Amino acid sequence: MIRILIAEDQSMVLGALSALLNLEDDLEVIATAKDGECALKKAQQLDIDIVLTDIEMPNMTGIELAQALQQIKHPAKVMVLTTFTRSGYLRRAMDAGVKGYLLKDAPSDSLAQAVRQIHQGKVIVAPELITQAWGEVDPLTDKERKVLRLAFEGKSTEQISKAIFLSTGTVRNYLSEASSKLGATNRIEAARIAKQNGWL
Repeated sequence: MIRILIAEDQSMVLGALSALLNLEDDLEVIATAKDGECALKKAQQLDIDIVLTDIEMPNMTGIELAQALQQIKHPAKVMVLTTFTRSGYLRRAMDAGVKGYLLKDAPSDSLAQAVRQIHQGKVIVAPELITQAWGEVDPLTDKERKVLRLAFEGKSTEQISKAIFLSTGTVRNYLSEASSKLGATNRIEAARIAKQNGWL
């Protein structure tokens, strides 16, 4: 039996995925989570083979979840299931050790098959993403990405500095550096460019 943890912030999608995978004789969804933070805690407590995660979720994204699992050397294989075809996301996911990257509009039977193949050690990527994925390289550091994401959410420099425990001066430096790298005139434009490229 392949044991699966699903991380997905949309309740309806989460329920549908669980029901779909539990129909298979050899697959069992043993836990679900509404965000990456919750999924990380559950993955550390349970015996999991596959973590099936969305990318954009509150508190911790699917890619950050994959990075965290990689850092603690968790044995579960991570699969991303998303609506986003941005090449930056795929590159970052692969760098974080993700073994599968599928799109939500793929046929439902292909998901179960991909879970089995990834469990066997294969790497599965939606074919339409492969050619575009190795285009532009992500120029941002993790800290720059974090402050830009918070700026994109409308947070002030002071709020960002409190959220990630850095001085306001350091936050300004990161925002300025990120804007410069992206050729943006301000933090909002920088965040928008990064988001379009899948770098946030």
